[in-house]
Amino acid sequence: MQGDTPTPQGTPVHGTPPQQAAAAHGGSAYDAAAHGGSAYDAAAHGGHAHAGHAHGGPQEGGHPDPWRRYDPWGAPLQQSGAAVQTQAQRRRRGRKVLVLGAAVVALVAGGIGGVVGAHLEREGGLGSNVELPQAGSETEKRPKDSVAGIAASALPGVVTLHVRGDDGAGTGTGFVLDGKGHILTNNHVVEPGGRGGDISVTFSGGETASAKVVGRDAGYDLAVVKVSGVRGLKPLPLGNSENVQVGDPVVAIGAPFDLANTVTSGIISAKERPITAGGEKGDGSDVSYVNALQTDAPINPGNSGGPLVDSRARVIGINSAIRSADNGSGSAPESGRSGSIGLGFAIPINQGKRVAEELINTGRATHPVIGVTIDKQYTGDGARIAQKSQSGGPAVNRGGPGDKAGLKAGDVITAVDAQPVHSGDELIVKVRAHRPGDRLELTVERDGDERKVTLVLGTAGGE
Repeated sequence: MQGDTPTPQGTPVHGTPPQQAAAAHGGSAYDAAAHGGSAYDAAAHGGHAHAGHAHGGPQEGGHPDPWRRYDPWGAPLQQSGAAVQTQAQRRRRGRKVLVLGAAVVALVAGGIGGVVGAHLEREGGLGSNVELPQAGSETEKRPKDSVAGIAASALPGVVTLHVRGDDGAGTGTGFVLDGKGHILTNNHVVEPGGRGGDISVTFSGGETASAKVVGRDAGYDLAVVKVSGVRGLKPLPLGNSENVQVGDPVVAIGAPFDLANTVTSGIISAKERPITAGGEKGDGSDVSYVNALQTDAPINPGNSGGPLVDSRARVIGINSAIRSADNGSGSAPESGRSGSIGLGFAIPINQGKRVAEELINTGRATHPVIGVTIDKQYTGDGARIAQKSQSGGPAVNRGGPGDKAGLKAGDVITAVDAQPVHSGDELIVKVRAHRPGDRLELTVERDGDERKVTLVLGTAGGE
């Protein structure tokens, strides 16, 4: 039959009229002829078999039917030539679509591959380590007059001192004077050890050695200690503090707060700055008088005794005191725990050299004196000679330098070598800056009159 009669189990194949297929399990079915005729197919089980194999094999006793298809249940379905042609066209179109799709996929994959490749090239590739460019990987030599060059030259001659004794413990700095093991530092650094305390010296390379006090002087706040049996000592060269100018660059080296080998830099901000430091005992015996070099190189507790060096790594001063915001006056860094505010003071090396030589050679330092007692209660400008000494004797020592120069009780000294003097402490500082035997010119006021007198400094023994 022709028409749109559906098969019991199938669906139209490529739009051609369906044929009735044999039942899946027995019975007969009438199929319409491929070209309008009729054909009789035997039942699936029984009768004369004119159908092919269940899955499209050749017909028995004949030739394979090239136009026959089989429904999903195994019965053959006939297709018209038009249907076959349409199917072939679709196959060709399908192949074209596949080819076109493959080309598109290739293009997309190529684009993605290019992007990924560029990213990997930027990022260093899969699984590779990132290495960043770095300048100056090789060791660069610093100029000798740079802070780094100065530090490299001076550090081997700088030491850190740890002192312990009955009077307490402390940390400070020192520097090597000679190949015999003499080291210069501040008196207030070694003072906590007393006369029998333990002093440990640590060199910049980490080596340690014990040291003994050779001599010390509270008035100059200087001390010399000595290490024995140490080889390879690096003495620091001594400069000339008289040649230092305000604005000269300087480097300070020490152990602030026990941080050894600390280097700071700055300039000389003033010269001949009169300061007093110490005085914790209250009797004045441990007060130091210094006509100091002032620097803005940071100096902190632990820097005391360390070198202040110039651009050629020569020692021009011994770092000794700071002015802090809470004490209002020059003081030894170890006397308080305040930090630097940019006002540091160093003993000029010319004075330090003289005192160190005396301490090494004799164990004591001498003090230049004018042979008078100063009135510490005087609040006017200048330094006034007292009426009596502290012991009740004459304020002008008989036969002393002042007596020989004609000084009298009540005289007010206003200048030393034409440099103004504003207080008794400042007069002592200016006198201590000289050596015994030096000649000084004093400007003196007496009964409203000003006069100039010349005297030769005498000597007094220190501690």
